[in-house]
This record gives sequence, C-alpha cells and structure tokens, in this order.
Amino acid sequence: DEDTGQVAYTDVACRLLDGQSCRCTDYPNRQAKVPDCVQLTPAAVQDLGWLPPTCAYRLLDEGRDLPWWHPLVSGDPATVVQAGISVAGRTAGSEDSFAVMELMDHLVSWPVRWPRGAKVAPGAGGAGAVPKPNTARGSAR
Repeated sequence: DEDTGQVAYTDVACRLLDGQSCRCTDYPNRQAKVPDCVQLTPAAVQDLGWLPPTCAYRLLDEGRDLPWWHPLVSGDPATVVQAGISVAGRTAGSEDSFAVMELMDHLVSWPVRWPRGAKVAPGAGGAGAVPKPNTARGSAR
C-alpha cells in the first residue's frame, strides 16, 4: 500500500520472470524494462524489510548460515525446488495479465513462511533446522 507502506504478497510474477526456470528473461536490461526492479546487494538488504525469511541476502545480513537447499551450499539448483522454496509453478501469471484491482484476488502468505521441507535437510533427522545466527557475519536487525 503506497499510503501505509504495508506490503502484501501476491502470486503474480514480474513480466520478465520465466515461470519454469524462475530466471529473469532479460537480466542485463531488467532495470530499463522494469523501472522498479530492485537490485539486491548486501548493502541494500537492511532497507528491504519485505524480503522473505528464506532470502540468502537477508539470512547473511542476520548472521545466519545459508540453508542446505541453497545452491551455494548444495551445489545443485534443484534443491531449491525440492525444499519447496521455488516459485516454479506457483505463480498465477505475469503482472501484465492482471489489472491492479485484480491483485487483491491473488494475495498469498507463503513467501513469508519457511516451508516444512526447507527447515531440515532430507535424512538429517532433525538436524539442520532453520539456520541459527552466526555472529561472525552480518548485523542483527
């Protein structure tokens, strides 16, 4: 909401998102084509309170370790899908497909929750729950 600053999450994707690969279709030119595209950097994270709790930039800023499913940890981008983190198949369509008033019909809460499969690595038997703070990195919010 532009008046209150309240953030609402929808299942409506950016016009440049490929819904299957979950990649930007024109990454080098994204900010020219989508002027409000946010460039994520470690320095910008503290100003972006709406980032989901699973966002790697947010986790590192909070001094937490990256979870088992992150490709930098697992070495496999498929673990993002396995953990239930990916938006692949979860979007209703592109922002170009909906009028602003229709967005209310597409509100979702899943971006602000840790999916069950994301908390514990397969076969971990309870180890590896939601990443704990690592005081060596980042700063607390």
